[in-house]
Amino acid sequence: MIKRVITSIVLSSFLLCLSCSNKKEHKEEAVVYPVTTPIVMDTTIDKEYVAQIQSVKNIEIRAQEKGFLENIYVDEGQYVHAGQTLFRIMPKLYQAELLKAKAEVEQASIELKNASILASNNIVSKNERAMAQAKLDAANAEAKLAQIHLSFTDIKAPFSGVINRIPLKLGSLIDEGELLTSLSDNTSVYSYFNVSEPEYLSYQTHVANRGSNEVVLVMANGDLLPQKGEIQTIEGEFDNETGNIAFRAKFPNPDKLLRNGETGKVRMTLPLKNALIIPQKATYEIQDQKYVFVVDNKGIVKSKNIKVAYELPDLYIVGSGLSTGDKILIEGVQKVRDDQKVSTKFQDPKKVLQSLKLKAE
Repeated sequence: MIKRVITSIVLSSFLLCLSCSNKKEHKEEAVVYPVTTPIVMDTTIDKEYVAQIQSVKNIEIRAQEKGFLENIYVDEGQYVHAGQTLFRIMPKLYQAELLKAKAEVEQASIELKNASILASNNIVSKNERAMAQAKLDAANAEAKLAQIHLSFTDIKAPFSGVINRIPLKLGSLIDEGELLTSLSDNTSVYSYFNVSEPEYLSYQTHVANRGSNEVVLVMANGDLLPQKGEIQTIEGEFDNETGNIAFRAKFPNPDKLLRNGETGKVRMTLPLKNALIIPQKATYEIQDQKYVFVVDNKGIVKSKNIKVAYELPDLYIVGSGLSTGDKILIEGVQKVRDDQKVSTKFQDPKKVLQSLKLKAE
């Protein structure tokens, strides 16, 4: 009797478990996965390019005369105005040369005066007077040259800007052409960045789509420069080694925040024609490779490797690996596996994008 009861209990438990298992399998088979297709549309992307920042005016200040550095009137990092004296090279030698030249002018003037009187009285020929005139002209020229050499001992700022490093100290013996410092006008800056050939062609051939030439500068700390820049010019040829071409954008810099030699990133809006777009949530990643699950007409799931060309908020622009007719799983990518048969429900790709709260163009 006890054996019958035990046997009955065991059999009932087995049937109950079997029933639960059947219900679970039935429940799993009843899951319906949403699928959609990639959408093709014209859009724009914001892409960042590493940029080198240069002052609109940045020059080296070099000595034009040889001598001892007598005075330094400015400090490194100081803002100076156009015409302000920056350095003085000991001028005594050039002052003496100017005095000598002026004395020779005076002497030539007296000789010309005497020759003129004598020539008017026919005591000397007119050629003698002409020679005296030529001597005076030469003396005047030497005096002007001496004045120029003396003026070169005072080195002045050719424009307003910021003084950079001063490598020499007071008393240094300076050779002609030696570097004294450099001067940067940072009221505006240029930003140079390299663009690939396909992006260059898209930029040039879809002028209406890009809207304007305005760009944004992302500074090295990640902050945006408040002032927007404008693309002014593109270099004349591509770099054969990199396949890129250089763009130049100009940014206002009223607060003098940016300095020559800084780096940053230029954010530029690029038009894309017939871009193939899918939701990011339809993908998964294995070892830095992006995959999607493609569902065939029989409901069989197959993983497919794709190349992502650009990334947008919640979206990927696919460079290769998918076609417009491929049905991709948009939910449950972590639950299915290759060659699994699933039930699916198609969702319109435009509605999928709308559900991501993104604007389809």
